[in-house]
Amino acid sequence: MAQIKHPSGIDQRIVDKVVARRGRLHAFEKLEPAKTAVVVVDMDSATVRRMADTNVMQIIKSINDLAAALRDAGGVIAWVTTPIQKAGDNFRAIFGEKTADMYEDEGKEGGEGTTLWHELEARPGDLHVTKSASSALFPGKSNLDELLRAKSVDTLLIAGVVMNVCCYATAIDGAALGYKVTMVSDAMQGQSYGLGEAHLAAFFRAYGDVRPSSEVLALIRNEQ
Repeated sequence: MAQIKHPSGIDQRIVDKVVARRGRLHAFEKLEPAKTAVVVVDMDSATVRRMADTNVMQIIKSINDLAAALRDAGGVIAWVTTPIQKAGDNFRAIFGEKTADMYEDEGKEGGEGTTLWHELEARPGDLHVTKSASSALFPGKSNLDELLRAKSVDTLLIAGVVMNVCCYATAIDGAALGYKVTMVSDAMQGQSYGLGEAHLAAFFRAYGDVRPSSEVLALIRNEQ
């Protein structure tokens, strides 16, 4: 049997183990657009500006394309931000006083941390959610789960930043809550080379699915 390659570049050794275990590459081979949400994590103006030295600008088109396609197909678009108005003691211990003060300044009313990056194409009817932890789906840290359940959503497409931090945390908690979760590899950006890729591989192996946006768009449009 010929090796099956992963279109998002997952390590071949992991791909081989997953395919041997379940007999196919992808956990979720179809989706129902009306029961699907694109969850765009932390693409606020402050974070995107700070990550300008990465490839973050290159994911904006993929995010907008996913949102437009799913919106047209009757799905849900959720824009999630994390305006930190008061950094906790643990946050300050981990990130340091200077960084904590910066986040507080960005998260105050009217700050850059409260607004979406200007090139993102949000539309009336989209969900706008704030979270107070890394994960948008950790109980008590946002109302995203309640909003999605009210719309009968059972499938999540994760996009945004940071791939290996808040995107990963949201995806893991989504899987734990019973959602069918796919991390959209080229609609996310990690902080440094290697960390994002490692988290994609871990998620693909044990928690859900990973696909590039071209494949996800084909699923939304029922072209696969």
